[in-house]
Amino acid sequence: MVLDWMTRDGKLLLATRGVRSFGYGFLSVILAIYLHLIGFSNILIGAVLSATLLGSAAFTIFASAYADRIGRRRMLLLLALLMAISGIAFAATENRIALFVAAIIGTLSPTGAEIGSFLPMEQAILPQTVTEEKRNSAFAAYNTVGTLASAAGTLFSGLAAVLQNYFGFGDLESYHALFLVYSALALTAAALYMVVSSKAELQKEYSERPRKRLSPQSRTIIAKLSALFGVDAFAGGFVLQTLISFWFFTRYGVSEGTLSVIFFIAGILSTISFYVAVRLARRIGLIRTMVFTHIPSNILLMLVPVANTFVLSLTFYLARQSISQMDVPTRQSYTMAVVSPEERIPAAGITSISRNLAQATSPSLSGYAMQAISMSSPFFIAGSLKIVYDVGVYFNFRKIKPPEEK
Repeated sequence: MVLDWMTRDGKLLLATRGVRSFGYGFLSVILAIYLHLIGFSNILIGAVLSATLLGSAAFTIFASAYADRIGRRRMLLLLALLMAISGIAFAATENRIALFVAAIIGTLSPTGAEIGSFLPMEQAILPQTVTEEKRNSAFAAYNTVGTLASAAGTLFSGLAAVLQNYFGFGDLESYHALFLVYSALALTAAALYMVVSSKAELQKEYSERPRKRLSPQSRTIIAKLSALFGVDAFAGGFVLQTLISFWFFTRYGVSEGTLSVIFFIAGILSTISFYVAVRLARRIGLIRTMVFTHIPSNILLMLVPVANTFVLSLTFYLARQSISQMDVPTRQSYTMAVVSPEERIPAAGITSISRNLAQATSPSLSGYAMQAISMSSPFFIAGSLKIVYDVGVYFNFRKIKPPEEK
């Protein structure tokens, strides 16, 4: 059977990841364009994107501190309901203050990928659904489902054009319909969380230990990882998928329908890379896999705006996407492997918070750079900072190995 090495709870987590990511996929294509259509400047668009990331960081802090006290399943259910409320708000109003509030509470991912406070809890639960030997494969499957669903979501963003061309919807009305679909997906995720078993909670032998955040050894490791992940996320905030979508739309006049196909293909390439990453990690280790695939991808990122034609620019972008995400499952697996089970939610939470907070500032800076310097400047800023991150990871963690590599 497919995934017979994973428990029912693990498969439910894959399903919730897929449902959410489908929504993130189409939202990442339309969000900046929608805000532009209702009169937001580039700087204000960047500010809204920053608000989504700040909101994710705030809820991640809350979830990391209280999930194992009030229950992981209850916390996940609450977050899914807030996600649904946010989608309804974007569909119902164009009031700027209301949209900023909705962006803060609602896990509106501008990246096309998972950025929210769901991650720390699901990453902590996932190793409990498989054996230690299957941990890397579980994270690869988790990210595969998310990326495929996000890619399918980018295709689904073409529904806006279908509604306009064949059903007489106005531009804004078609986008409002997509926000309502986003809310429906959030409610579906909430329903799935309601049938996750109690085995998803912190296991008894660990919950009965004296409560502490992290051991001194883990604290040092997580502090360094968080700082480096923050650099990577700050750099990534300059080239969120919704900003890349806006860049192609502005630079080459690429339609929403074409953009949805581009990001679908990019998602498929990223998905394939997850399983390549698992095989590569078995040969050269998690850290080397993270670094040795990430540096070339960042060089390709800086080549995207250098190209003088759409076809060449697209080629560099897709080549970048075929290797840029190989560090995602390896990074998540590594973080969960180098701490003890009762430390997994705090560890995942702290690293996620550092990523969200760092990434929250850069979309605004990216919007400013697009307006004040050039539309292409964020690509160069992001690529160079990400290479700094790669070098830092390698020299700090090449000697700290997960259990299966010792």
